[in-house]
Amino acid sequence: MASMQAAVFLAPGKIVLREKAIPEVGPTDALIRITTTTICGTDVHILKGEYPVKPGLTIGHEPVGIIEKLGSGVTGYREGQRVIAGAICPSFYSYACQDGCSSQDGQGHAHGYKPMGGWRFGNTIDGTQAEYVLVPDAQANLAPIPDGLTDEQVLMCPDIMSTGFSGAEQANIRIGDIVAVFAQGPIGLCATAGARLRGASMIIAVDGIDERLAIARQMGADVTINFRKADVVEEILRVTGGRGVDASIEALGTQATFEAALRVLKPGGTLSSLGVYSSDLRIPLDAFAAGLGDHRIITSLCPGGKERMRRLMNVLETNRLDLGPLVTHRFPLSRIEEAYAMFANQRDGVLKVAITP
Repeated sequence: MASMQAAVFLAPGKIVLREKAIPEVGPTDALIRITTTTICGTDVHILKGEYPVKPGLTIGHEPVGIIEKLGSGVTGYREGQRVIAGAICPSFYSYACQDGCSSQDGQGHAHGYKPMGGWRFGNTIDGTQAEYVLVPDAQANLAPIPDGLTDEQVLMCPDIMSTGFSGAEQANIRIGDIVAVFAQGPIGLCATAGARLRGASMIIAVDGIDERLAIARQMGADVTINFRKADVVEEILRVTGGRGVDASIEALGTQATFEAALRVLKPGGTLSSLGVYSSDLRIPLDAFAAGLGDHRIITSLCPGGKERMRRLMNVLETNRLDLGPLVTHRFPLSRIEEAYAMFANQRDGVLKVAITP
């Protein structure tokens, strides 16, 4: 049986490169030869043992590649075609999908599935940090890459761009709104860009790294605040004349950022939460107005499916956004363990790494 190289989770603190069999292709599947993938913050949660997956699973959920083989039931594509698939690869058969929430495609709590919806790559099935990945329900999930776009230009579409944009979409941003985005990692930067595209008139970006705040300005931020140098809540309330923001987007997943995002909201404002939390959250009574502030708190898991991917690539193809600055480092798959060490420890100004088999 033919084999491939893959980054495999063995135990907390241990993701290593191993030989695995190249997957067999079923009627509704597609085998993709990976040309570029990346490491996500969620993969670091897995590495640290903060999110449980089965030992032996191939990690990663952001595929850019070429169709190697198509299942007999998959039509409208051709072998050799460049494609991406979303990190969330819904079937569109489930109750959640047919209820209009495709990211939550799954068996439901009654069947005991993890509350991470349609996230399958690197969670419940083998993922993308490998030479090949099997895409399930390929008819619904493969999105052809426009000829003018490179792998690195579309690398953020499967997860980071989709998630960040979802945070802005779920924040109910209207033209003229003031929006605060907490944390300017890759997802926060995409949320900042999404807020601009949604029509926000003032975007306040918060982070503790000046270099990231500089990139946030490239993505559309009007005001930047380094939380190491100022009291973020006081500064945002000052900038907004005490009114607070119409929407805040939390893109890190900590108690401190969640609480600050809530404290700067106007009455009736929306807190859009994108962070992956590794412990219970506490909602402070005063910031929550004892439940009487008409606040809206909403979470998001990045939408998937080929139409979502097509729309995101269309934004890039028409030059509405350039995410090139987010790719700061490049590694071959053979050095994936080194890439994890850099990314997990946030060394050398890393934002996103491009991994190429």
